[in-house]
Amino acid sequence: MPAKPIDLCNASPDTIYDTVFDAIVVGSGPGGATIAWELANQGQRVLVLEWGNNAPLTGSFIQMAGIAAIPGKSAYITPDLSLLIRGITAGGSSAINYATAMAPPTEMFLRYGIDLSAEIAEVERTLPISTLPDNLIGPKAHRIKQGAKQLGLNWQKLDKFIDIDKCRSACHLCSYGCPHDAKWNARLYLDDATKQGAQLLTGAKVTQVLTENNRAVGVQFKHKGQLRSVRSNNIILAAGGIGSAQILQTTGITNAGQAFFIDPVIAVMGRVSKSYPDGEIPMAAGLHLPDDGIMLSDLSLPKPFFHLFTAQVGKLNHMLSANNTLSLMVKVKDELSGKIGSSWVNKRLQSSDKERLESGAIIAEGILREAGADQTYRTHHFAAHQGGSARIGDIVDSNLQTDIQGLYVCDASVIPESWGLPPTYTLICLAKRLAKHINKA
Repeated sequence: MPAKPIDLCNASPDTIYDTVFDAIVVGSGPGGATIAWELANQGQRVLVLEWGNNAPLTGSFIQMAGIAAIPGKSAYITPDLSLLIRGITAGGSSAINYATAMAPPTEMFLRYGIDLSAEIAEVERTLPISTLPDNLIGPKAHRIKQGAKQLGLNWQKLDKFIDIDKCRSACHLCSYGCPHDAKWNARLYLDDATKQGAQLLTGAKVTQVLTENNRAVGVQFKHKGQLRSVRSNNIILAAGGIGSAQILQTTGITNAGQAFFIDPVIAVMGRVSKSYPDGEIPMAAGLHLPDDGIMLSDLSLPKPFFHLFTAQVGKLNHMLSANNTLSLMVKVKDELSGKIGSSWVNKRLQSSDKERLESGAIIAEGILREAGADQTYRTHHFAAHQGGSARIGDIVDSNLQTDIQGLYVCDASVIPESWGLPPTYTLICLAKRLAKHINKA
């Protein structure tokens, strides 16, 4: 039976503290929303605390900027001037990602005693995963694919978390928050969880986990300027690769966030003579070189993004060429390094990271030349996949539990090795597995 809803927003702090939940989930991205949904469907009383808001996604640049471009909250600048962004909103970064559905690397997780085969099969049965039909792939992406094929590269369509019956061609709103309900994002699980009785409190920033005798007993959080507390013996941190590490540190797990990955990305661009219309679904097809730690794909950029990236590297003579420019994404896995602090992030790319970016950029420039582009240039690196800061085998065990009984982590923080892949699919699977463990406990 669904749990009876509690009006947390209007409850007094004492009332909230006196309410004991079966589980408290901190953050509502793919990991947090999935486990909230799974536990709520088992009849457990679940509270989800989300720092961001739950305003409907409108597909606007302004809303996206509010989600992922607030300095010190959703955006950080590292010492080597890399921009790190994360989505602070209901659904987390899945609200504004490109919906690429790359299955978990099963062999890697098996090395840590984690078998995700059952969860992968469940995701394949229940979520919309498919490649885009040709009519939904834009002309720039088609031209890039032709260039890649001419080089003999294994350029393939990428699986997407997209309902192709709702998706629209000539649309680039994935990264703004799809207003057409075509792209799966974690809000869908979150909405279903609340229908099953889970409680969602937005605007709630968790500051630390409360413990007694090395066991989690609740969390402390700020909401509407007040410091509040709420109790549960099962706490699941899903606040992202930066946020979860910071909460772990304030809880006393000081070795969290001592090294992490960011999956650095650059865009490689080139100008062609033909002018193309605005709007294409990004990352329709690409190339993954797992042994090299490199991934490439077409990268359709909305004009504000194009102008920002182009101005960033001083290519002012290209500012009016958005419709004449082909763009590719080069993403690489980076070495675990750097440190996360209470309000800052320190991360520099290592020489091996730069070598991977260089190798990927050379491949991208070759594709652009074969596609007829010239005057190629590269952007500075940026990143949106922070993780590895609470790794399996280091901060959490194979059940994603920390040394504190009842305190779990379920987001990109737990990924145990350098990554370089879209993490959404993996986080959904890890959350489903964790829910089974908690239900058995």
